[in-house]
Parts: sequence; structure tokens; C-alpha cells
Amino acid sequence: MFFLSFSLIIGKLASKNKSYYDWSSEFYTVLRTRVSKRLRALKKPRRGSYEIWIKAIVLLIIFWSSLISMCLSETYTYSLISSIIMGGTASFIGTCIQHDGSHGAFSTSSWLNTCAGWTLDMIGASAFTWEIQHMLGHHPYTNLISTENEAKKINSENNNVSGQSQESDPDIFSSFPFMRMHPSHNRLWYHKYQYMYGPLLFSMMTLMKVFQQDFEMYNNKNLYHISASARYGNNDKKDTAAAATNSSIVLNRIRFVCMKVLSMIYMLILPMYYQGVVYGLLLFTIGHLVCGEMLAMMFIVNHVIEGVAFVKEEILPTNIYGIVPSQKESDENELKGSTSVLKFKKGIPANDWAAVQCQTSVNWSSGSWFWNHFSGGLNHQIEHHLFPSICHTNYYYIQDIVEDTCREYNVPYRSESNLFVAIKKMLLHLKVMGEHDSHESFYVDELH
Repeated sequence: MFFLSFSLIIGKLASKNKSYYDWSSEFYTVLRTRVSKRLRALKKPRRGSYEIWIKAIVLLIIFWSSLISMCLSETYTYSLISSIIMGGTASFIGTCIQHDGSHGAFSTSSWLNTCAGWTLDMIGASAFTWEIQHMLGHHPYTNLISTENEAKKINSENNNVSGQSQESDPDIFSSFPFMRMHPSHNRLWYHKYQYMYGPLLFSMMTLMKVFQQDFEMYNNKNLYHISASARYGNNDKKDTAAAATNSSIVLNRIRFVCMKVLSMIYMLILPMYYQGVVYGLLLFTIGHLVCGEMLAMMFIVNHVIEGVAFVKEEILPTNIYGIVPSQKESDENELKGSTSVLKFKKGIPANDWAAVQCQTSVNWSSGSWFWNHFSGGLNHQIEHHLFPSICHTNYYYIQDIVEDTCREYNVPYRSESNLFVAIKKMLLHLKVMGEHDSHESFYVDELH
């Protein structure tokens, strides 16, 4: 017995929403071909290998050892040190294990990728929330603000996701209250001080996710403008019975509840039992503050920093001076206030998806093997946004290919010398955003 296979064109998939991006240029095709050739030449698997597996085992051992020490240490000093180590290690678990696992880059095995992604639930947050916010919101629409979504957010209509465009980045601009990061947002009086209070808010990132954002998505069945019905079902009474019979949704709900309870037991209840209620709660909080600060600082500098491009639907990606970033920028100070469009080579439009990923992302310590492992590849953010399914341990080996190809096509490739310089420029950006509100002048009026 044999089967014949053939294809029939039934029709074209129609959508009322026109994507901001252009997909017609050769830039990404050429870049992808060169990166694949480099990895084959080095005999490096696209997804994880022994490098990330060894790192994962070491980090998990340190996390559980420090957690046990935090609970059982007989002196406050040792338990405090253990809490700090636990928090720092939890941040590395997020960037070096969970991040790759949820992107499908930890292993060729889908089961191992799921387990790696589950480590976020292990440290208290929900991987489901992260997947929707980061993979469905941030990666496709980096530094992009949808006018429609922003208007609905202002009018408190965001719980109704029906009919909304998904082209808006929730990872950067919705994670921190009291912050003005995108030039299109209105400036309020307290934003003048955000460069000072911002780092304190950043440290609270994981606490807000664990106790607020995760539960909001679970209860509302959406995260901002993105529906979470595929994970948890929805709140429509007509679909309640159908969702109750969907085994995957039921298992997802069970996983969420069980992991929240379990993680609270070993991360909060046990420290309070062994160290006393007040000190146990303090240790839990300190661990989270360390974790949140490390995660936020290494991530925010990649997208919210002096000179990086911001995007608004139907308008070119530009930095806060109204300049479309390109390799031709030799002296940004001379270009302040200019609205000229600096064109890419070989017909690449300014809203080309891959080019926008480069314009809206910034590296730090590019080409460093140590910082690549330390940050889980966050120092190679351009490479990660161009190739999110490649394991972060490989970014060190493809960085020069990406940079050279960007230079060839006149696509911006920006890298700060180190993390501390990047943090300084991020704080400078927050200061500018807090003191100047002429955000409409930051954009070029039409696509070219």
C-alpha cells in the first residue's frame, strides 16, 4: 500500500491586521545561511549540548544547597549569605536554563525543553506567563508600541482582548509601573526621578511576577492584549464546559496551582518555620530582590538604553532624536534633531523584521565567552533576537558572523564595551525620558 500526496490551493489566509514588518529583503536569508554554515563547520548543534547541560546541573545543585543552608543555618549571617546566593543563582537559572528551555533551545528533546522551562516554576514564577509575555509579545514586536493597544490601556479596556492587534511589546513597557521607557508614553511629574528610583523597582520584578502578574493571567485568561486561552481556557461561559474537558488545559491549571503551592512551601514556609516568621520572610524577600535586580539589569540594558530604536505602528523605528539607526552614524551628537532617513544597503526597508531586531537591541561585551555564559547570552541580545531557537552557548561562536553581515548591509550593530557602561547609558536614557516629553518629534512621519 502506498499514498499519493499532493497540494491544493484552497485560498489565502486573510487577516484584518496588517503587520508592521516587511519580510521581502535578502538580509535575514543571507545571515541565516552564514550562521548555519558556521555551526556546521564547528560541528556545533543548533540546540543545547554538554555545555548548557553541565551548567544547568551545577546551577541546580547550588540553588538547592543554598536554599537548604538558608533554612538550616544556625546563624543569621550564614542564612543571609545563603539567601543572597540562592537569589543570584535563581536569576542564572532563569537566564541560563529556563530561557533556553522555553525557547526550545536547551535540547533537541521537547521533554527536556519542557523540564528546563519548568525551572521557572521551581523558583516561584510561572513559565506560562513568561512564555506569553516574552515569546508572543516581546520577540515578535521588540520595542514596538501599538497605538490601538495603548489607547485601550489608557481607557482600561485591556481585559477585553477580542479584536485587538497583538503587535505591542509587553515585556519591556508593561512590566514596571511608574516608569516611562518608550518615547510615545506621556511624561508625568514623577518620571523626572525615575533614573533614581528605577533600580529599586527593578529589584521587585520577580516579586510582582510571583504574586501579581501570574495570578492576573490565570484569573483573566489573558496577559494585557494577548489571550492566554490556549493555556488556561477563557472566561466565556459558553466555553467553560469545553475547557473543562480539555485535558491539556486542566493539566496546565493543575501545574500552575501545584507549583505555586510547592514553591511557597520550600521558599517561604520552611524558612519561616526554621528561622522564625519575621526573619524567614526577610530571607525570602532578600532572595527575590537579588534575583529581580540581576535579571532586570541584564535584560533592560538590551532594549532601554541611550541611542536604541523605538517603534510605533506605521512609523519608522527611530531613536529619541528622530534618527533611524544605521551603520552610517559616526557621531550621534551631530545628528541630534535630524529627521533624515539613513537607508540600508541593497534595498532593505527600515521596517525589515531582522533589521528592526538589530535596531531595537543592544549588545554588551560582544564576543566574550565568559560574559556570554554569565548572562545566559543576554550580552549577545542581537544574536538572540535574530536566532532565538539557537542555544545561548553558541552565540559566542556566531557573533562575528552577525556583526560582519550587519556591517555589509549597513544594518546597525551596537555593542557597549561592558555591562557597567550599558547600565550607565540605560540610566541616562531614563533620565532623558523623565525630563523631556516632546515624544512625537522623535518619529519620522511615514515609512520609506
